[in-house]
Amino acid sequence: MDSSTGIPVDVLPAGEEAVLVEVADLDDVLALDAALRSVAAEGTGPWSAVTDLVPGARSLLVIAGPRADLAALSRSVREVAAAADRSPEQGGSGAAVVEIPVRYDGPDLGDVAALTGLTVADVVAAHTQLPWRVAFGGFAPGFAYLVGGDPRLRVPRRDTPRVSVPGGSVALAGDFSAVYPRTSPGGWQLIGTSDAVLWDVERQPPALLTPGTAVRFVDVGGDS
Repeated sequence: MDSSTGIPVDVLPAGEEAVLVEVADLDDVLALDAALRSVAAEGTGPWSAVTDLVPGARSLLVIAGPRADLAALSRSVREVAAAADRSPEQGGSGAAVVEIPVRYDGPDLGDVAALTGLTVADVVAAHTQLPWRVAFGGFAPGFAYLVGGDPRLRVPRRDTPRVSVPGGSVALAGDFSAVYPRTSPGGWQLIGTSDAVLWDVERQPPALLTPGTAVRFVDVGGDS
C-alpha cells in the first residue's frame, strides 16, 4: 500500500445511532474527515442515514438516524479509510476564509516571543501571515481548535492555568490556536483579544468556526 493512502481505523459502536472511528493522530482525523464528508455528501447506501460527522483529536463520531444500518455503515467507513489520501491539502484553495480581527495585546505575548526565539512583531506576523483551519470543536460552545499556521508558534500551555480567561482571548497551546468564546478557566498562552462573536444561538449554525473552516487572523492594532 502507498504510504500516502490508507488510514488505519478502529470502528466501534457508539449507541444505537452512531459509530466511533478511532485513528492514530490528528493528521489522520483531518484526512479521514475530508474523505468521509465527501462520501456523506453523496448520500448513497448507508450514508443516506448519516446526519453529522463530529471530529475529535483522534477520533470521528459518525452519527446516523434511528433506522441506520450501522453494520453496513461501519463496513463503508473501513472501505473509505482504506482508500483515503493520508495527506490531503489543508483548507482547499476555493474555500471561503473567515477573518478574525485581533488586537495583539495579550499578557503572554512576550512569553511566547521568548519561548519561540522570535520578536513580538515576528510572533504577530507569524500568527497572521499563514491560514489556519478548524480541526474540531470542544471545551465550550464555539471553541474551535485551529491547526496549521506557522510551526514556529508551537508553545506549551502555561505551567499554572488561569482561573478566569476573558472571552475573546486569542491563544496558543501545542499545535493549536483558538479564541475563547466566553470567560472560562484556561491554561493557554494569551497573545491577543478579538471582538468576533464565536457563538450565537440566533445564527445558523451558532458556531462561527466549524470543522474544515479556513481562518485567517487579522492584526487590527488598537482598533476594535
